[in-house]
Amino acid sequence: MNTDIRDIIDNFELLGDWESRYHYLVELGERLAPMPSAYKTDANRVVECMSLVHVAAYPHPEQAGHLAYWGDCDTAIIKGVVAVLVELFSNKTAAEIAALDVDALFTGLQLEEHLSPNRHVGVYAIVNKMKAQALAF
Repeated sequence: MNTDIRDIIDNFELLGDWESRYHYLVELGERLAPMPSAYKTDANRVVECMSLVHVAAYPHPEQAGHLAYWGDCDTAIIKGVVAVLVELFSNKTAAEIAALDVDALFTGLQLEEHLSPNRHVGVYAIVNKMKAQALAF
């Protein structure tokens, strides 16, 4: 398992129950850097999500060959998931992003057990969009 994924899971495991994890996800979403409106385009929208979600990859300003991400969502819990994914995917190369095992992340965070099936589909759509954007670079 990728060490970044392990670190995220370890942080969440410190919280114990799902309610604490849920509140932490919401808090992460609230702390997510505001996405510039120029990036909130149809091309960056995750249309499979019930929530309004945008993600955008861009060349990392300080690390050649690496990417960074913007993300935003109009739903608190999914915005928290976007924040986790933005943190996980940023500062990596396209190849590193493609190799990320998000199944291990979502299993470790227990998202499958606590998100509705529609939200679960949407979360994977966000991941697929972010990986496709990385490959485009």
